[in-house]
Amino acid sequence: MIYMIQDDNQKEFSPEESKMDSPFAMFAQCISHIISLITPGNASKLSSTYPAFKSVVDSDSVWEKFLPSDYKKIISISSFSTSSLVTSLSKKKLYFHLCYNPILINNNTMSFALDHESGKKCYMVGARGLSITWGSSPQHWKWLSLPESRFPEVAELKLVWCFEIMARIETKILSSKTNYATYLVFKFVETREGFETRPIEFDVYFEGNDTHKMHSALLDPPANMPLLSLNRRDGWMEIGIGEFFNENGDDGAVICRVCESEPTPKCGIIIEGIELRPKNGR
Repeated sequence: MIYMIQDDNQKEFSPEESKMDSPFAMFAQCISHIISLITPGNASKLSSTYPAFKSVVDSDSVWEKFLPSDYKKIISISSFSTSSLVTSLSKKKLYFHLCYNPILINNNTMSFALDHESGKKCYMVGARGLSITWGSSPQHWKWLSLPESRFPEVAELKLVWCFEIMARIETKILSSKTNYATYLVFKFVETREGFETRPIEFDVYFEGNDTHKMHSALLDPPANMPLLSLNRRDGWMEIGIGEFFNENGDDGAVICRVCESEPTPKCGIIIEGIELRPKNGR
């Protein structure tokens, strides 16, 4: 229910009245338009903080605007039947479903989700979608399934001297006018080697652009050094690769590269993928 003040008395209007040709209908439309201009996170807070606005704040007309314009197309190409998501859920429930339940696309090599606060697009390129040096060689990499991974397969490093992983993502699929941060998503097995003594180099750049801002870090530093990677809620770890600004999505592709600074034997890391999400997002 939504309330309006008339003659110092509170009048209650039902959702049905909001559809009628009445001053309240115009009021509801104005409120709906104003709410659609704020962030989804703030709209959700408004719904719980001011119950009087709930029916308008939670309406499909509001949350349709928070969803990406191509969300139906993205859902339609997912790797399992999700068409019922569009027809059975309200737009608000669909929005939060996509925030907390990434869907697999591109033959299970990539996942799509939404940042719950901003509604911006988030993607992870799974191990099978990455360019991994010697990744097709059973002597160097092992492909396996893990219950904690969103992807059917992840890559476990057996032994290499040349450690290099790269993701290529077309900028047109990302949200425009958005600062993106990129992360390597990984975990270690109990027996590992090479990541505690030699730094790994990280680089993010637009394809064809020679301007690189590389940095390096130890993935598995000794106890007397700071740990730069963070534990994720999904059971994996992540470390920042770099950031970039996606202006209008017409820069072609962005390259995320992880490699060793000096060739040394390495083993014992499991790669789930490389994730791109809005800076300061979840």
